[in-house]
Amino acid sequence: MRAWEKNIRKVVPYVPGEQPKVTDVIKLNTNENPYPPAPGVEEALKGMDADRLRLYPDPTAEALVEAIAKNYGLDKEQVFVGVGSDDVLAMAFLTFFNSDKPILFPDITYSFYDVWADLFQIPYERIELDDNFCIRVRDYDKENGGVVLANPNAPTGEAVNLAFIEDLLQHNQDVIVIVDEAYVDFGTKSALSLIDKYENLLVVQTFSKSRSMAGIRIGYAMGHRDLIKAINDVKYSFNSYTMNMPSIVLGVKAVEDKEYFEKTTAKIIATRERAKEEFRKLGFQFGDSKSNFIFVTHPKYSANEIFEYLKTKKIYVRHFSAARINNYLRVTVGTDEQMEAVFAALREYMKQE
Repeated sequence: MRAWEKNIRKVVPYVPGEQPKVTDVIKLNTNENPYPPAPGVEEALKGMDADRLRLYPDPTAEALVEAIAKNYGLDKEQVFVGVGSDDVLAMAFLTFFNSDKPILFPDITYSFYDVWADLFQIPYERIELDDNFCIRVRDYDKENGGVVLANPNAPTGEAVNLAFIEDLLQHNQDVIVIVDEAYVDFGTKSALSLIDKYENLLVVQTFSKSRSMAGIRIGYAMGHRDLIKAINDVKYSFNSYTMNMPSIVLGVKAVEDKEYFEKTTAKIIATRERAKEEFRKLGFQFGDSKSNFIFVTHPKYSANEIFEYLKTKKIYVRHFSAARINNYLRVTVGTDEQMEAVFAALREYMKQE
């Protein structure tokens, strides 16, 4: 080993879903929205003045912060924005998890959590889900340095209700509890209603899923103003200009169009419920997903073999290699037409087996 190598911080990085280089595929592997952003976003993009790009953006992203705050009935001091919810969550880990006690999160959940913990040298413990991939709230009644809960959880799609989250908060009042709500708009209630009651609660959401803007990278956190000030202080000590000008402008337009947001999320929910029926007819097993994906397994067929077969049909879904879930596929809910193509391919696969 060269002398300087011992000073390099080494972590096992997060592996994102495959991004195919061709466009003539059905891409259902990264939980993107199959519908375009709100019409106002496209209009604002077309009318954007390129000359503004030579100037630094507003470091406070005030216009976007105010739009989000207004949408949820909050004060702007209760909102933090970042470059996708990954950036927001990373800043939250760096800001709030500085105890020598381990933070707690499920063993099957968003796989970036342990990467951030390793990167920032935060001790952590993965708490095992039950046999149905559900969280047991009493498992979190132990001394810890913080709790992270994805609701609905990924990749399982299982959700917990507000009573569950409040129970969790009541038993963890001395640490920060982060509820990661990337998929909350597809079928469960946000914990946002609890932030005035619990000053240690941080709710994180994203524009990448329900607002069809994964490519523009906007995430945000909502919580007590003291939490938001603390995370902003860390951000400004890290990079003052995290939010670029186009993201601020387009993000405001996306938030303002509530009618379009509600219309597209309703379409995805309806397609998801129809897809569940089709998966059930084909013999697949799955939980009651409240997200924009379905986490399926089949008692007779290998998930990996189905995964590879679908790729030959130019259909991309997600397969994980972790021990407890290596015979499952996570299938993003696309349009009705895209889902029918998936089922046609599955019927064809099963017929030849």
